[in-house]
Amino acid sequence: MQQIKKIQQAWCMYDWANSAYLLVITSTIFPIYFNGVTRSAFQSETVRFFGLEITNSVLYSYAVASAFLIVAIISPWLSGMADYGGKKKFFLKFFTYLGSAATAGLFWFRGENVEYGIVCSVLAGVGYSGSLVFYNSYLPEITTASNYDKLSARGYAYGYIGSVLLLLVSFALITFHKDLGFEVETAAVRLSFLLVGFWWFGFAQYSFYFLPDNKDRKKKDEKLFYKGVNELKIVFQSLKNLKMMKAYLLAFFFYSAGVQTVMHLAAIFGEKELRLEASKLIVTVTIIQIVAIGGAYLFAAISKRFNNGISILFMLLIWIGVCGYAYVLQTEYQFYVLAVIVGIVMGGIQSMSRSTFSKLIPANSIDNTSYFSFYDVVEKLSIVIGTFSFGFIEQLTGSMRNSTIALMLFFVIGVGLLLYSKIHKTTSQTSYV
Repeated sequence: MQQIKKIQQAWCMYDWANSAYLLVITSTIFPIYFNGVTRSAFQSETVRFFGLEITNSVLYSYAVASAFLIVAIISPWLSGMADYGGKKKFFLKFFTYLGSAATAGLFWFRGENVEYGIVCSVLAGVGYSGSLVFYNSYLPEITTASNYDKLSARGYAYGYIGSVLLLLVSFALITFHKDLGFEVETAAVRLSFLLVGFWWFGFAQYSFYFLPDNKDRKKKDEKLFYKGVNELKIVFQSLKNLKMMKAYLLAFFFYSAGVQTVMHLAAIFGEKELRLEASKLIVTVTIIQIVAIGGAYLFAAISKRFNNGISILFMLLIWIGVCGYAYVLQTEYQFYVLAVIVGIVMGGIQSMSRSTFSKLIPANSIDNTSYFSFYDVVEKLSIVIGTFSFGFIEQLTGSMRNSTIALMLFFVIGVGLLLYSKIHKTTSQTSYV
């Protein structure tokens, strides 16, 4: 029992380690820094990227989409080697080291070397999202189905707390950069990127020490490289008999496109549409992270009282309102109100989505990585569609506000498909299959 608790603690600590990347690099400081230094370097919102002229925020949206597209393509090939080759922890380490090194490499991005900055940010994104394929797949192996919701929420809570701590350190570095000996603010900002890389790498070592290797499942097979693709085919075919899972995954695809796009591009929206200062945006996202901790546990409690389907439907209705409000908001105070609402439903939707899928996996399945690889491919493709759509609509119309309407449509479709799945009518709290 004590060993299981250590493994669960180590699993949660990986969220603590890598969430700093999601918050500092993806959601706050780096997008703001990217817009600012490229605008300064090129004296315009338009930058030259490998000879192509493109709006800086659109380029960033496409970079996010590219990172997740790469992972969506390669993760099926890797999941088979992880499951059948006993290499789950190996790939978790590989993507962690890739992501943390690329994140630290952003220290040398100054604006004029925009190609270097984009390459590093894409590699960091690949490392982050790639590691989650193997991290998430541990959940059904380290706890019982009745505790999926609780442990999943605990993992996200660790992530929110750890990432906020490092964000506050970064914020202090930037705010008091002159007192700390930095001649310019951007030097302190770049140091924060270095800190994220070290934070991610360092705390992940605790997880690596305690998480199981799964080497007892290692098999010799010259076709090991194709096992993941074959397993995904099996998972895809199994959906014919898992109608609820199939409908849920379709719903998840659409609403995840909305959720993840908001998470990745909210800071750029605030900086560009409302002209909010970096310090205010950092404070705003900090509020979101803190509120999200309560949100994760709140909707876990709602799920326990009713079921996961009702909990997720309730959140999606709020997300639809969020998109409509984002389209019309004009002041920074309205942005703060929006941030609080987003925080509540962001923590809940992420935690409940992961644990709900865990409950939908057949009880007799031993290859959880294959199911979670399929889940992660769906999620990554949804992020590709969401972030690409956001950038493309801005490129066509010249305004990010119009992009929020597309996100609203994603949530509406998600609600419809979730209702069709009838998952909200289930009574089981531990498993839906």
